[in-house]
Amino acid sequence: MKLSQMGSSIFSEVAAWKGETLKSRLDVIDLGIGSPDQPPALEIRQVLSDAVLGERGYSYPASKGGAAFRNKAAAWMKQRFGVTVDADHEMVGLMGSQDGLAHLALAICNPGDLAIVPDPGYPIYSGSLAIAGVRPWMLPLLEENHFLPDLDSIPDKVWREAVFILLNFPGNPVSTEVDIAFFDKLLTLAKKWDVLVVHDLAYSEMGFDGYRPISILQVPGASDTAVEFHSFSKSFNMAGCRIGYMVGNREAVAALQELKSNIDYGVFEPIQEAAIAALDLAMSDESYKGVAGIYEHRRNVFVEALAQEGWVVPQPKATMFIWAPLPCSDFIPRSGGSRKFARELLLKTGVALIPGDAFGSQGEGYVRIALVEDEERLLVAAKRIGRYLRGER
Repeated sequence: MKLSQMGSSIFSEVAAWKGETLKSRLDVIDLGIGSPDQPPALEIRQVLSDAVLGERGYSYPASKGGAAFRNKAAAWMKQRFGVTVDADHEMVGLMGSQDGLAHLALAICNPGDLAIVPDPGYPIYSGSLAIAGVRPWMLPLLEENHFLPDLDSIPDKVWREAVFILLNFPGNPVSTEVDIAFFDKLLTLAKKWDVLVVHDLAYSEMGFDGYRPISILQVPGASDTAVEFHSFSKSFNMAGCRIGYMVGNREAVAALQELKSNIDYGVFEPIQEAAIAALDLAMSDESYKGVAGIYEHRRNVFVEALAQEGWVVPQPKATMFIWAPLPCSDFIPRSGGSRKFARELLLKTGVALIPGDAFGSQGEGYVRIALVEDEERLLVAAKRIGRYLRGER
């Protein structure tokens, strides 16, 4: 079955572990699913409230997103990245970026085609290929390469067969950042082999220490060869609203739009109005600080607290996630790797993490930690983890 090839089953598995933990009346600190714990800004919620109470907006919306939403997103792309976008032909609205990521292979590939996806990578990357009957070629992201993909390691045969290559900077679960030179090399190779580049930029507004994530479309001529996904889920705490867009190559945009016009009727118009308000806020209100500062502070607090407990983890420069190698301890599981560690940690301490093998074979030996609790809860989680690593009750 195709569903058996989906990578998201681990989240159901972790949910079952949480159920076991709750039965023992242990307080669960959930650092597993990357769902923001903060609401959108009040201004955004007010626009949504007014729009929902209004009488218009309850008919079928435009399947590709309303013109007002697409034009505002194009204006934001221009201000934020310096990228000029044709909102009518180079953009399609989505029910969150995962919607587009799940359907793109169906729109642009035939069964049996090949696509290049990262390992470790967000589960829908390879899951979408299973749905479409597309063969994956897993591009390893290795610690010794600072989790950057080695583009020169991709065989000519793979480039020749591939329809697209999908990458994610800064990424999930690995928050590696790249520069324009990397994107330029990637696009040069993709043009040579006539391969579409798909860039997932869901974490564009979550850079730390002065780092601001960049768009692949900042490379001149990139839209001839690339598309990029943008999301409001993490950038504006609008995960439950389900809105985002894909921008770039016209043919790919048109194909995804055509497929989706046969599947759904687009995003509820009041949510589109809320998204417009979010972009307006980011573009025009100098006092708006965005979400990055919250997660940067949480990162600093949690990484330091874990180090004090004996677990030294890398300090990411972006996203809401820490990609942590399993700690060295006499009390961690002797076998079973990251999955057994995550399960035992949850059952014994109530701290939920996601085992790294959920993101691909290269994720074994790591866990993903989501910074989706406030500072106080993160400090409690660090102390519980420390007691577990020392074998204390």
